[in-house]
Amino acid sequence: MTTNHYPCTACGAKLEFAPGQHALQCPYCGAQNAIAVADVAEQETAVTELDYQAYLAQAAGNEPQIERQTVKCPGCGAASQLPANTTADRCPFCAVPLIASNAYAQRTIQPKAVAPFEIKENQARASFKDWIHGLWFAPNALKQAYRAASGLKGIYLPYWTYDANTDTPYRGERGDYYYVSETYTDNGVTKTRQVRRTRWSSAAGEVHVGFDDVTVPATQSLPTQYLHGLQPWRLDKLQPYREDYLTGFTVEAYQLGLQPGFTAAQGLMEPTIREAIRRDIGGDEQRIHNMSPHYYDITFKHILLPIWLSSYQYGGKTWRFVVNGQTGEVQGERPWSAWKIAGAILLALLLLFVVIYLSGE
Repeated sequence: MTTNHYPCTACGAKLEFAPGQHALQCPYCGAQNAIAVADVAEQETAVTELDYQAYLAQAAGNEPQIERQTVKCPGCGAASQLPANTTADRCPFCAVPLIASNAYAQRTIQPKAVAPFEIKENQARASFKDWIHGLWFAPNALKQAYRAASGLKGIYLPYWTYDANTDTPYRGERGDYYYVSETYTDNGVTKTRQVRRTRWSSAAGEVHVGFDDVTVPATQSLPTQYLHGLQPWRLDKLQPYREDYLTGFTVEAYQLGLQPGFTAAQGLMEPTIREAIRRDIGGDEQRIHNMSPHYYDITFKHILLPIWLSSYQYGGKTWRFVVNGQTGEVQGERPWSAWKIAGAILLALLLLFVVIYLSGE
């Protein structure tokens, strides 16, 4: 399916989605076209969960799909789309050159919903500027990155969300504290103190835990700690999937499929299940020897979530700065300037030498 393009009624240029305004805007003359508001039925359909087991058993291959011209980055492996009429670009995730002649058609599950950008590019750029100006000993390449015209790119990342109920039988131990008196000698004086002990007893049972909208990134193009650091997402702001919201932005195709995505979701659910077991065991300490979660009533959605990303190469490595396109939450990694650190050390040594010299006079 080809991405739609909307000409400006004033000057004919291509309109782009205007973050925070629910409209398409001309980047040249500023004219806007409002995006039609979804009716109640369309909105409900967009956030309706799909049956996970039924999809795997019956609907595979029959679900709504989209076909896009996709370019796989030779550097980091990210699968993204080049804008229309673009013959070359750089990967937004690692800055490696992309060439349109290497594009291939790819059919993927169509997202049910999209969270439109709410943070504007100038707001994201200001966050980037504040962040890098607060870094000590950063190389000049980082200090100058936010000034680059293409320093920030808007990207829609693919995500899965899962709902599930769980029943988990377990076996473990409950530890209850008790205290005993202990006699000891301190400098020839006999004293008594209370020493804590733990009495362990067997424990077994079953806990029920329900989960709603466990969010799993279907991208492998950004470090996991960044993706977790961008949370929480405002899923209550999801809109029905429309090409309008994607206009002017890069869309990444999912690299993590539905079934492995649920495996990742189980890993996110496990700490909550363990905490429920510990509460069920009670006492002062708990040991969990084994647990066997059973997942049922599993449902899912495929959605797109917005980020602003700055990516460039320095010292043979890719460095990235990410802004949550909904909330403005920032995450970033930074290189260190060896020259600046060495200069600071030399300056400190020089000052120390001066202080010692003056003290000896």
